[in-house]
Amino acid sequence: MPTLRVAADLEMFYRDEAFADPWREPEPLLMLHGNAESGEAWNAWMPLMGREFRVIRPDMRGFGRSTPMPLDHPWSVDRIIDDFLALADQLGVGTFHVVAAKIACPIAMRMAAREPARLRSLAVVGGLVSAEASLGDRAASWVAHLEAHGVESWARWTMPGRLGAASSPEMREGWAQLMGRTPRTTQLGFIRSVPAIDVRADLPSIACPSLVITTDGSGLGSVESVREWQKVIPRSELMVVPGDSYHVAATHPEACARAVVEFIRRQG
Repeated sequence: MPTLRVAADLEMFYRDEAFADPWREPEPLLMLHGNAESGEAWNAWMPLMGREFRVIRPDMRGFGRSTPMPLDHPWSVDRIIDDFLALADQLGVGTFHVVAAKIACPIAMRMAAREPARLRSLAVVGGLVSAEASLGDRAASWVAHLEAHGVESWARWTMPGRLGAASSPEMREGWAQLMGRTPRTTQLGFIRSVPAIDVRADLPSIACPSLVITTDGSGLGSVESVREWQKVIPRSELMVVPGDSYHVAATHPEACARAVVEFIRRQG
């Protein structure tokens, strides 16, 4: 099982795959999953991304097959970034592209602002920049449900807003089961830390070409509100996908993957 000790308290599970022609050396690309997920969340992207890039899919600290975190773990965006950079360093990856979904988006944006020499490009898919502004009081109700009913029940309860009206019952149940594997202590501790996440001050410092993808009916914010913060990022573009999901990486994987590949190609 591919794991690396990237911090004293963390054995990080990761997938490192490339399906390019053997005479090509594909550029490395880091794919960062959302809350209560794992690198498995990117499976639908892999037929296209794996042909173009060396794709590294880590399970974030506490999630997937990485070391679970205790309830009192001091969550920090910068500490999560340090984990990802330590993984890249141990894999011998100096610079890389980044694709992030949902709550991984502000983490990736902070990484881009903090480490401008390392990111070649950035794509944030269904993301936010201020958890408090986008989620309002939802985090408090999420904590209450998690405490009373557990992670899988919480995932199933919140799934309609996450995947939107067009998602099938089978898809909603599949994602609920995937997310339900998250350790309860990890999820409760992380959700309690989410409202403090705010990277709006980091946006002007993002130097790499950046693509922002959202839906026109996202529950995380209107297209106008997303465009407002997207325009603060230098060298950025906005792509709007029809739909009411906010996990657009899950509901529109092929369209988003194609857009990311084309965006990176245009940057040369």
